[in-house]
Amino acid sequence: MLNKLERNDLCWCGSHIKYKKCHADFDDKIEFYKMQGHAVPPRDIIKMPEQIVGIRESGKINIAILDYIAKFIRAGLTTEDINQLVYQKTIELGGVPAQLGYNGFPKSVCTSVNEQVCHGIPSENVVLRNGDIINVDVSTIYKGYFSDSSRMFSIGDIDEGKRKLVHVAKECIEYGLKQVKPWGFLGDMGQAVHEHAIKNGYSIVKDIGGHGIGLDFHEDPWVSFVSKKKTEMLMVPGMIFTIEPMVNMGTDEICLDKQNGWATYTKDGMPSAQWEVMVLVTDEGHEVLAY
Repeated sequence: MLNKLERNDLCWCGSHIKYKKCHADFDDKIEFYKMQGHAVPPRDIIKMPEQIVGIRESGKINIAILDYIAKFIRAGLTTEDINQLVYQKTIELGGVPAQLGYNGFPKSVCTSVNEQVCHGIPSENVVLRNGDIINVDVSTIYKGYFSDSSRMFSIGDIDEGKRKLVHVAKECIEYGLKQVKPWGFLGDMGQAVHEHAIKNGYSIVKDIGGHGIGLDFHEDPWVSFVSKKKTEMLMVPGMIFTIEPMVNMGTDEICLDKQNGWATYTKDGMPSAQWEVMVLVTDEGHEVLAY
């Protein structure tokens, strides 16, 4: 049972208000869904107002870094150049790159080009060329709070196939966001994302998903983008997670670079595209904290 407090006790959220006037009804509603057999969020992933303020500020830094990077993306740039730009701008803004050193990751940003699905490692040997598409995935720690978002960039003149892929991948985010509202389910969002990709002839990677974030880089819940309505975790105000479907032109099957243990590719060598946003569930709907 979530509701272990007496109604006249101070609320668990730290508001210094009596439980009955604070989170009692909230907890009762969560317990109702739990009794119906649904997965519900534990208290430790429900962010308090002061935490949301900090996470929002971290998100602003993340957005500013991607805005900055957008000015430099062009043919002839190496992915290591992008890494250096991200590191320098993050430090300048008072943040720390969350990816640098995370489980041994050697760089400050992920740069995934063409058939790379995610976790591409920046390199002096990877030079952006006319016709490439690239995902730049930035994650920031700012005053102890974490944020995460990514964008696609098209280099020069890309062919119509890649252009449509990048466009539909962004639309998938928009369709997913429409389903993010309190007392709905993550599966509502996942189905909307998946259906839009399938309708356009694409597949979505099943084995890698989004994640909770804010007080740590990766928190619960794990977020699928091939899920079904009314399944997966209940969404409640104060939850923060990423929406980041990896949309493939061909098969949804992927393979890992065994040499570096990070970079993930489409198994058939076809292009992949991904945008990522970080979203807060609010009392009325949602707020995008980073994009």
